Amino acid sequence: MELMSAAFWAALGSIILANVLLSGDNAVVIALAARSLPPHQQKKAIVWGSAAAIVMRIVLTLIAVEMLKLPYLKLIGGALLFYIGVTLMLEEEDVEDGGDAHNTGMLAAIRTILVADLVMSLDNVLAVAAAAKGDTVLLVLGLGISIPLIIFGSTMLLKVMERFPIIIVLGAALLGYLAGDMMASDPGLARWVGEVPHAAADIAGAVGAVLVVVVGLALQRRSKAKAAAS
Repeated sequence: MELMSAAFWAALGSIILANVLLSGDNAVVIALAARSLPPHQQKKAIVWGSAAAIVMRIVLTLIAVEMLKLPYLKLIGGALLFYIGVTLMLEEEDVEDGGDAHNTGMLAAIRTILVADLVMSLDNVLAVAAAAKGDTVLLVLGLGISIPLIIFGSTMLLKVMERFPIIIVLGAALLGYLAGDMMASDPGLARWVGEVPHAAADIAGAVGAVLVVVVGLALQRRSKAKAAAS
């Protein structure tokens, strides 16, 4: 595709728009994962986590069409996403000042961002791949331009979470919804129960959202009870 052609710029705009619109849930995860870090490391975790996630998404986009055909992959991904949602609801213990401890926390946050982005991008990358129409240069360029937009969204969410902690619960519920919806649409599951209608997938998503919040709150209470008893 010619660099200066209208088709190139139209496709590039489609990739950027699709990636930004479909990355709202990813921005939530990035903000949730970075919220427990010291202020001076939050921005680093967001930048490095977002950049690494975009690189990983480029690779994933190239193979996503075939990956999504694998049975039970979405079941595994949904279970992992459910676990991440519950984990992100738990309050992190205060970390004592120290470079090693802080670096470990940042690496853990980046790892969480990468794993969650990998799972949630299984569906999202299809739209981006379709917009790129097989042009790898266009794909890399479009996703690269999207990095600062996702970073900006994550930074804004982090500030909102500091003022309104309920956003943390809503973000975890979103991950639970995505997990339930993803598991319900697994090709392997369709072999046993037939094609799952959209309404049933929405119900599975709602159940997943409720479960993440319930389990997360229960673990929070247990953790606080142990802390009070010690």
